[in-house]
Amino acid sequence: MSVVKPGYVRPLDVRQGCIDMGHGAGGRAMAQLIGELFAPAFCNAYLDRGDDAAVLPALADGERLVMATDAHVISPLFFPGGDIGCLSVHGTINDLVVMGARPLYLAAAFVLEEGFPLADLKRIVESMAAASREAGVPVVTGDTKVVERGKGDGVFITTTGVGALAVGCELSGANARPGDVVLVSGTVGDHGMAIMAQRESLAFDAEIRSDTAALHGLAEAMRAAAPGLRVLRDPTRGGLATTLNEIAAQSGVGMELLESAIPVLPQVDAACELLGLDPLYVANEGKLVAVCPESEADGLLAAMRAHPLGASAARIGVITEDANRFVQVRTGFGGRRMVDWLSGEQLPRIC
Repeated sequence: MSVVKPGYVRPLDVRQGCIDMGHGAGGRAMAQLIGELFAPAFCNAYLDRGDDAAVLPALADGERLVMATDAHVISPLFFPGGDIGCLSVHGTINDLVVMGARPLYLAAAFVLEEGFPLADLKRIVESMAAASREAGVPVVTGDTKVVERGKGDGVFITTTGVGALAVGCELSGANARPGDVVLVSGTVGDHGMAIMAQRESLAFDAEIRSDTAALHGLAEAMRAAAPGLRVLRDPTRGGLATTLNEIAAQSGVGMELLESAIPVLPQVDAACELLGLDPLYVANEGKLVAVCPESEADGLLAAMRAHPLGASAARIGVITEDANRFVQVRTGFGGRRMVDWLSGEQLPRIC
């Protein structure tokens, strides 16, 4: 639960308003819902930091616990490159990873719909187990509930993760400083477009596959290469654009991006153009955004590209001093355009 206020918007109408799909999209409406409803109700020092996971008090050896939770309601359940099972493992591990934590354990809760095929459930559970074993992060506890036919859409999965954070590691969306460099670990929009291509039965010369992956190995290499690393984030719902706006809002800075430097696969770009979407706002499930001092940027980029999950990493922009906290992109035509928060629901049920 990232607690970030997205700038002025009309206050929530708690008396007569209703939840709509935009409140789950990862953009401006979701940030407002969290900022005006959840955050005041649950207000505490851990939640109020506004990061992807909570850093808890130190253990006896000085390490601190980090805890994250995520619900997965994706449709379709199976897609090129993955399924709801492996995605639920990767997503929660990555929420720990961006805090600099070493993932330790997972819990899983299943809401199953009456009539859901056991063969599909077995496939999902086996995928989830394989992802857990590959990552070295076991599922140690869980829960299962069943709802009536027509009231659950097959299966929903919630995973909670616990990790350990080493002494002195202080990654946060609030750490970016003017002059810092912004990097991304690979092509953007892969996951969201894999889902949409599956839904819309779109065929391209090259298949679009989800990038879903556990990123703790890549993150460890990045931290070793750049001891001054300030921010790590995984640009999931709302895509790269919304994640960068979250960082800008938390840190009180602006950003200037170079459009030509942002890596996008040709087939993803073509699918976005066909559907009228901007790849900067399309979800990713296996990418990291990093902010580091300029002096460490070259070494960090080299370390990212040396890892299989960072082979297409790129340096995409710089942090600027800007009281308005604007994220802007320099286009191929030499002009600039604003990259605002995602507004409304672009791709429902994407993770």
